[in-house]
Amino acid sequence: MTPEQLAKSGTEHAHQTALFAWCALSVGKHPELKWFHAIPNGGSRGDTQRSQRINGGMMKAEGVKKGVADCFLPVKRGSWSGLYIEMKKPDLKPKRQDSKGGLSDEQIAFGKFVQDQGFGWITCYSWIEAKEILERYLEIS
Repeated sequence: MTPEQLAKSGTEHAHQTALFAWCALSVGKHPELKWFHAIPNGGSRGDTQRSQRINGGMMKAEGVKKGVADCFLPVKRGSWSGLYIEMKKPDLKPKRQDSKGGLSDEQIAFGKFVQDQGFGWITCYSWIEAKEILERYLEIS
């Protein structure tokens, strides 16, 4: 499937899947994309309350942290040591300057922290936005 087909449902998952499909197609042009990866800090933990508690506990024990961005590119460019991308579905894109755009307080705090540490951090509201950010980031010398 093409990235466009993958993103059709409009969910955050669909857009992130489309982004990684684009990365797979673009690694020839941008070899660094080989190392772009997802960080499993969100999503479903199970179908029942019991399985959610068990899986959530296991993931917490493995080091999963609330607020950590969805994706990371461990490539230094310019003054940044790498780039974190927080994916959100398109309908969460802020319409006002003071809107949080679907970000939790933990995600906002994580973004500020990593920026203070010398990393890039951005929220993208579609796979196309994220693709354009990655392309621009990789062009920085």
